[in-house]
Amino acid sequence: MISEPVSENDYLLPHAALLISNYRRWTGKALLDAGLPPREAARALYHAPFVVLSHDSSPDPRFTYANLAAQARFEMTWREIVGLPSRLSAEAMAQPARAQLLETVASQGYIDSYSGVRIGKSGRRFMIRNATVWNLIDADDQFQGQAAMFSECQDITAPESK
Repeated sequence: MISEPVSENDYLLPHAALLISNYRRWTGKALLDAGLPPREAARALYHAPFVVLSHDSSPDPRFTYANLAAQARFEMTWREIVGLPSRLSAEAMAQPARAQLLETVASQGYIDSYSGVRIGKSGRRFMIRNATVWNLIDADDQFQGQAAMFSECQDITAPESK
C-alpha cells in the first residue's frame, strides 16, 4: 500500500513530480504555479481544489494517487481508493467508452476534452466535463500509467419514481 501524502514523506514528491512534469510535457501548460519549489508543489497538488488521480500500467490498472479533491468526489479515503482497479470508478455500462479513452490517450499522449459519467462509493453518479487525461512517462522513457485531472463535474440525479 502506498502511504498517503503527508509532510513526513514529502507528499510523495517523486510521484507528484511525475504527474506535474508529464502534464506540462503533454499539454504545454502548468498544472500548478510553476514557481513552486518541488516539495511545495507536491503539497499543493494533494490539496488542490481540482481532482487529480493516477493509475499504474498493469493490465487492470489500479489507482496509485488520489488527491483530497478526488477522495471527496469519489467518497473514499486514501486507503480505499489507492490500489482499487480504476475501472471501478465508472459504471459497467460505461466500460467500453472508458477503455476507448485510455487507448486514445495511450496513442496520442493526452486528451483534454474528456467527458463521462463516474460513480462514487455510495453509488452517486456524476458527470465530469473537460477532463484532461495524460500518459505518465518516467525519466527512463518507460510508461508508468496515466493520470487525470478535472474540476468540472455535476451530480446526476436519478429520475423520481412514480
